[in-house]
Amino acid sequence: MTTRAHALPRQNNLRRTIAVAAARLIAEEGIEDYAFAKRKAARQMGLTDAESLPTNAEVEEALQEHLAIYQDDDHDERLYALRSAAVETMHLLEPFRPYLTGTVLSGTAGAYSSVELEIYTDSAKDVEIFLIGINMRYEHKEVRRGGHDAPEAILEFEYQDAPMRLSIYDRIAERNPRKPGPGGTPDRARVGAVEALLDKAR
Repeated sequence: MTTRAHALPRQNNLRRTIAVAAARLIAEEGIEDYAFAKRKAARQMGLTDAESLPTNAEVEEALQEHLAIYQDDDHDERLYALRSAAVETMHLLEPFRPYLTGTVLSGTAGAYSSVELEIYTDSAKDVEIFLIGINMRYEHKEVRRGGHDAPEAILEFEYQDAPMRLSIYDRIAERNPRKPGPGGTPDRARVGAVEALLDKAR
């Protein structure tokens, strides 16, 4: 019992250390995949115990702390520009019910962050046809099939000089329950909520 009691604080310290290292990778190297950032941070520290990996919420908390200390003077201006580009793109993609998610929504976007959007449709091909119809050049990205919540396709393109990452899901997936973000905040938002963030920042 004593050994286990001593092991718990050590494990918590490891989780915290990995979360801080992963947050630094996200902020400084533009890594957007939290799982990848956690694994890379753990490897750099010589750790392989999966139980020591922090949750995404713990990494997000560490990222907020990192940005509060180290973020550059242009952060607020850059975040506003990315959210503005997100709003315009969401209006453009309105037939597919777009949502903003990721670091641009949470406010932790770094210098290399993309605008992460999710849309829901019966056919990913319809989205591609739509983008071709408006002369939008895009690139297919590999989809990691990690479970039922994996997107059917991921497309990347630029709009208003902002990098966009569009994850396409089956329409039914829109009703799937979502885990809240850090502090219980929503992890995705429709265009009206993003416009409210812009109004608040003016």
